[in-house]
Amino acid sequence: MTSILGESAPQSLVKYFRWLRSYGLNDSHSGNASCRDGDVVWITPTGCCADVLTAADLLPARIGDPPPDGASLDGALHLEVYRRVADAIAVMHSHGPYSIAMTLDGVDFRAMDFEGRHYFEHVPVLSIPHDAYVDQSPALVAQALATHRIAIVRGHGVYAWGKTIDQAYKWTCSLESSARIAWLARLAGTGEPVSS
Repeated sequence: MTSILGESAPQSLVKYFRWLRSYGLNDSHSGNASCRDGDVVWITPTGCCADVLTAADLLPARIGDPPPDGASLDGALHLEVYRRVADAIAVMHSHGPYSIAMTLDGVDFRAMDFEGRHYFEHVPVLSIPHDAYVDQSPALVAQALATHRIAIVRGHGVYAWGKTIDQAYKWTCSLESSARIAWLARLAGTGEPVSS
């Protein structure tokens, strides 16, 4: 897959992953991302620093196989999303502070702003025990993403898929914007949802 800018899929993925860091949706070494390019899925390595990540650092995988050694802790989760969501070309995991803060109660997120409501009827919030996360998260997150563009694991972060890398990034950023607006509305005492 080559973008209109002539970038390879791995190059595009690295660019968008760095933007998640640049705009405060991940810290230097958090989050992960992947993209599908034909039969190959490119996954960020575990513990990678977005500031210095290059396309050569990404690890190749195949749907149906275990993630390669050194892949992100969420490698199996990414591969399971691609297995269940045929249209998925990219999966992003981020730690947007407003998205996490507004869903610590474990209740599905409903945007208050017009754009958020346009994109997300509601965002499922999954409660996965910390000590069972690696075992349970692939099936639970993939199940949620089979029917939603984006989902949140309570206290942990956001998972989004897209038909393009850009779209997965858009859903991630749009949710964080809606969560920030909801936070500000709560502080301002104007936190009533927009009527349908």
